[in-house]
Amino acid sequence: MTGKFQSFKPGSFQIDDPRPIKVATIGAGYSGIVAGIRFLQRVQNIDFTIYDSNAGIGGTWFVNKYPGLQCDIPSHSYQLTFENKTDWSGFYASGSEILKNLEHLVDKYNLRPFIKLQHRVTCARYNEATGKWHLTIKKPKKLSMKTTGVGALKISNYEDWEEVRDIVDVLFTAVGSLSRWSWPDIAGLETFSGKVLHSADWDTTDHLKDWKDKTVGVIGVGSSAIQIVAALQPKVKHLVNYVRGKTWISSIFVKDQLIRLGGSETSDNYQFTGKDKETFKDPKFYEEIRRNIESDLNMAHPATLLSTPIAELARSEFKESMQKRLAKKPWIAEHLIPDFGVACRRLTPGPGYLEVLCEDNVSFVPALIKRVTPTGIETVDGKFQELDVIVCATGFDTSFRLDFDIIGKGGKTLAEHHNPHPKTYLSVAVDGFPNMFQALGPNAGVGAGNLLLIMERQVDYAVAATLKIQREHIKSMDAKPAAVADFEEWIDSYFPKTVFGTKCRSWYKAGKEEGRVVALWPGSPMHAAKALAHPRWEDFDYEFLDGALNRCYWFGDGNTIADVKEDADRAWYLRPENIDYPPVPVSTQSKL
Repeated sequence: MTGKFQSFKPGSFQIDDPRPIKVATIGAGYSGIVAGIRFLQRVQNIDFTIYDSNAGIGGTWFVNKYPGLQCDIPSHSYQLTFENKTDWSGFYASGSEILKNLEHLVDKYNLRPFIKLQHRVTCARYNEATGKWHLTIKKPKKLSMKTTGVGALKISNYEDWEEVRDIVDVLFTAVGSLSRWSWPDIAGLETFSGKVLHSADWDTTDHLKDWKDKTVGVIGVGSSAIQIVAALQPKVKHLVNYVRGKTWISSIFVKDQLIRLGGSETSDNYQFTGKDKETFKDPKFYEEIRRNIESDLNMAHPATLLSTPIAELARSEFKESMQKRLAKKPWIAEHLIPDFGVACRRLTPGPGYLEVLCEDNVSFVPALIKRVTPTGIETVDGKFQELDVIVCATGFDTSFRLDFDIIGKGGKTLAEHHNPHPKTYLSVAVDGFPNMFQALGPNAGVGAGNLLLIMERQVDYAVAATLKIQREHIKSMDAKPAAVADFEEWIDSYFPKTVFGTKCRSWYKAGKEEGRVVALWPGSPMHAAKALAHPRWEDFDYEFLDGALNRCYWFGDGNTIADVKEDADRAWYLRPENIDYPPVPVSTQSKL
């Protein structure tokens, strides 16, 4: 024999003996928790760790604690497909209740031993020679709270910290898109002598204090601002809402389902009774409830397509609803009801918000802010309002530029790769960053439907890829640039047909009025679930361990574990759980 066959040396392992594999996940929010559940469930011989910079699990649901915090997706839908929580307190759950449920999941699946909190990943660098990711992590020896930044903002500082390192085979990023909040660029904000708060860094003791004599300014009209305004209005002397843009305030999502469960036409929410919760314990009834809610949510997707009857109907109905709810101050409707289509910006039902704007102790200010002074806010029309508190509900950095370095092949950073906009393969992988997968990254969000469905399927994809890397002794699994380019082309062809591609300032476009849609999946959530269900492994390039060039290297020594282990089951394939029994057609059963 000559050539490569003569020099080829088979592996010294069995084909079904899973090699040790080490996986690190960054982020302990929904995605990181599901990753913990699925990786530990499906991958044998795994060394698994979740790193999170926060002091608790939950991601955005841990960080956000502002008054009025609530999910605008029905609670029975805002949960994992494999979980059936029957004791939600209401049709819409509060942020604290969602966080409590996440903590329950961590304990139910025994994930705490695998989670390292207050461990901030500062750099992840891919080593091309070894095919491994090298992580640099800061962890505090003693955590202190210092007062720094604008408005005496309290942030965590590592006064006495140490740097630790980790080396892993697979990196899974679960940092989300709503984890890096940002201050508004307003002149003089740092000079304000009163209290300055950001919605994503709320001092939990502040909103419990007596603010009945305070004048509070809330900057923003996104979902956080809308909830904060509605919650603070009854608790303050006067509230001023500064709004620079327009937004659609929808009716309550899937309200028909809320009414069927006991709510009324005028309900913003429905608090479940003990009898309701007992009824939910019936598996068949509960499955029906979940499926009905989910089906109704998925029916909203066609409304995001341009020039469809349902899109025009939604625009007409929402406009009429907003005008009706603003009847006491009809002039606000002129400044708030958009010219752009429904869902171009993130749609929110905003329970109570429009009604609160009509209260006597609320001022709606559509003029742009010129500057902040030590005592209040001046707008460009020359008007000035004295304030005791300023709340910046001004959102997050949604450019997908992370606050730590991820460095791939050739020393290229993820930030450099994502210039001028993020580019991925199906949102789960990035060319030039082998053995790295992600959830809820660029083009993974939804404008209508179930976000958690996409997240679960992205985790499934990452687990399947990790199993392939482990099973086939792969050193490097890297998305092909051509596959990324094809996904880019699909994105560019899809969004011009949707409302998301029209002109409006939205975090879907990284805060811009026009340009690339970087936050949303190019299709419906159900479309994403189907697209991710059957990975096209041919869209990746591979290197094998031990310098192997033969793609059959993973065959090992020609044996299975059962062949070499004395007490092994050598007929495992006849176990009932290993047999796929085909159904026998009913029409033939009587003939047999």
